[in-house]
Amino acid sequence: MHADLLLVCHASTAARRSASFPAGEPLDPQGEIDARAAAIAMGALRPARLCCAPAPAARQTAAALSLFGGLQPVVEPAIRDCDFGRWSGRPMSDVAREEPEAFRSWMTDAASRSHGGESLAELLGRVATWVDSCRSLEGATVAVTHPAVIRAAIVHAIEATPATFWHLDIGPLSQAWLRSNGARWALRSLRD
Repeated sequence: MHADLLLVCHASTAARRSASFPAGEPLDPQGEIDARAAAIAMGALRPARLCCAPAPAARQTAAALSLFGGLQPVVEPAIRDCDFGRWSGRPMSDVAREEPEAFRSWMTDAASRSHGGESLAELLGRVATWVDSCRSLEGATVAVTHPAVIRAAIVHAIEATPATFWHLDIGPLSQAWLRSNGARWALRSLRD
């Protein structure tokens, strides 16, 4: 038995375009167009389950995908975005300039909670628990979520170090396909 997990990054948002920490934004106008186009392209996919993170951008993208797959998305809190605390909604360049030590700490220490939110270690642990819960599911699960969650899932699947997280670039509507043989995960493909 094997389980497939296709992680799809939500379409573009204003925060993504401005290189800001996300704060639960909806899709921007181009993101809405792109989500519909992705749904058409993925129309042949017939997953057993479709789930999404609770944020508006993930729900909107999942709703577009459901138009062609026939499944209604189920909101899955475990794949919510990282809690960026007081940095939510702020441009990353501003944070790096105004709080250089806190920003550096967050980028180099997986346990750092310098923004007052969730540490990288906490994010990695939360996502790993959820990914492993999918291991026993028969068939394919499509999960629409955030770049940080997809990066964390890949780090877990390939048993990489937390520092690897920062070397993965996940763009809008990117897809990471993970497969489990029941005992371990493998990264089957990563598509932009």
